[in-house]
Amino acid sequence: MTISIGHRSLSIASPGNILLWLIAAFHMLLAATLIAVLLSVSPAAAADDVSCTGRNILTDLKQNDPARYAEVVKEADAVPNGKGIFWKIEKQGIAPSWLLGSMHVTDPRVLNLPPRAQAAHDAANTIIIESDEILDEKKASAALLMRPELMMFTDGTTIEKLLSHDDYARLEQGLKERGIPLAAVSRMQPWMISSVVALPGCEMARKAKGVQFLDQKIATDAIASGKQVKGLETLAEQLQAMAELPTDFHLKSLIETLALGSKMNDVVETMTDLYLSGDIGMTIPMLKTVSPDGKDDEGDYAAFEQRIILDRNKVMAERAAPILANGNVFMAVGALHLPGEGGVIELLRKQGFTVTAVN
Repeated sequence: MTISIGHRSLSIASPGNILLWLIAAFHMLLAATLIAVLLSVSPAAAADDVSCTGRNILTDLKQNDPARYAEVVKEADAVPNGKGIFWKIEKQGIAPSWLLGSMHVTDPRVLNLPPRAQAAHDAANTIIIESDEILDEKKASAALLMRPELMMFTDGTTIEKLLSHDDYARLEQGLKERGIPLAAVSRMQPWMISSVVALPGCEMARKAKGVQFLDQKIATDAIASGKQVKGLETLAEQLQAMAELPTDFHLKSLIETLALGSKMNDVVETMTDLYLSGDIGMTIPMLKTVSPDGKDDEGDYAAFEQRIILDRNKVMAERAAPILANGNVFMAVGALHLPGEGGVIELLRKQGFTVTAVN
């Protein structure tokens, strides 16, 4: 498959590369929330209807292709620690702590924590989140603007110069639906633009109306209760991880996300349903079904997985350990960071903690 980008053409080994780009875009949903602040997106500019219209991809797959659905379930079942979003962390001699896999969205279904998770949050002395900078979006935005190369082209390049006429038109329409003029993001790096396009209109509308996403709500509620909130990464570190991947990778991500159109709503709805049911290990197998052949480019995947997932998992586990050593901590990080042999759960176990799922 070949995609034309400006005067160049990019060869894509497999349509399944979209798996990587969807994961990458979803990891950037947190950063995308800052764009509303940076661009001063007003509630009037956002969609009036804040309801989401996505369908569960797996429900249709189970009905229309039960054999393929069975493969998805089998692959998900093989993922270590792929079941559950709420975990207990224990070590002899200290009070137990708790780990919640979060989802960086404003969906009211997600914001309503499970009862035991809410009780653990309320009783904890310290709250850990990915970045405590999200407590003050304007301050966070100002900090990011000190590193303009992470968000913007600084050499005069614009996104128009990198996209074909048709893809540029698709981008303009996609942003218009989210209340954002193309001119406002023309100099933004493609991974920042992709993160906005990946957001369903309902997410952007809720954000414009001031609704917090889950991690923000957890941290804000903690501050209101007089608790200490600590972050494991800076937003600049998160953006730096994306910036270290090739620009062509991100351009392909942007184009393919645009090509998904309204199907992106289905992807996010399915991810939300999996999150609410605790079937986190099924997320990536599900995403593979979005592409025609379900395959992905091994080179792209290895680079992406190492830099965006595995490297950050290590940072999170290492920085969390001394805080967890004090006990009675409530820790919330993106749910996709929890499962797998290189996931946060296994890394904490290697540090001597006992980590068990809480039903």
